Amino acid sequence: MNILPQKLSIYVDVLLRRYPRLELVKEDIINAYILLESCYLQDGKLLIAGNGGSAADAEHIAGELMKRFRLARTIPKTFAKELRETNKKRGDFLAHNLEQVLMALPLVSHTALSTAYINDVNAPCVFAQQLYGFGRPGDVFLGISTSGKSENILNAAVVARTMGIRTIGLTGIDGGELAEIADVSVKVPEKETFMIQELHLPVYHCWCMMLEERFFGI
Repeated sequence: MNILPQKLSIYVDVLLRRYPRLELVKEDIINAYILLESCYLQDGKLLIAGNGGSAADAEHIAGELMKRFRLARTIPKTFAKELRETNKKRGDFLAHNLEQVLMALPLVSHTALSTAYINDVNAPCVFAQQLYGFGRPGDVFLGISTSGKSENILNAAVVARTMGIRTIGLTGIDGGELAEIADVSVKVPEKETFMIQELHLPVYHCWCMMLEERFFGI
């Protein structure tokens, strides 16, 4: 099992105190975090997909990573200086409001692209097509599927593995085919969809807090 620094492991400890059932997947939660950290250390990005409530989760995760979650993310002084030099009027405003990011791309958000592909080509490959276009080796794909059987998530995961993109599956206790394909699978211990989703949120919030601490903590 990967050993986390104390400043990161405290987030996992808090998660497990609040949701003791997740003790069953503690190692997988940590291993998934390690993949995410490695991705960002290599200047990679996270690509996220899901359906229905899991699509909302995909956008939620991106929202936590692309701006501050709990910690300030002041941009580097050198870039702030360059902004002011580029445009005196707007540069200072931008320097005070821009924040550093952890790049996260919710594949569910490209409405025109996805509906065109679904209409013109083949719906089960919609996320696979987007991942093929946006993904690069060193990125991470997070596929969220309560059943682990969502065809569009499974197809995207296969494309990811083929492209050298590590894959995390976030599922219910059964895991489905996604658990077999993913590099790391977090199978939260619930069977009913809404209960699975209720455990997905604290898991990905934990990842977001750990990543923010790792890259923007003092």
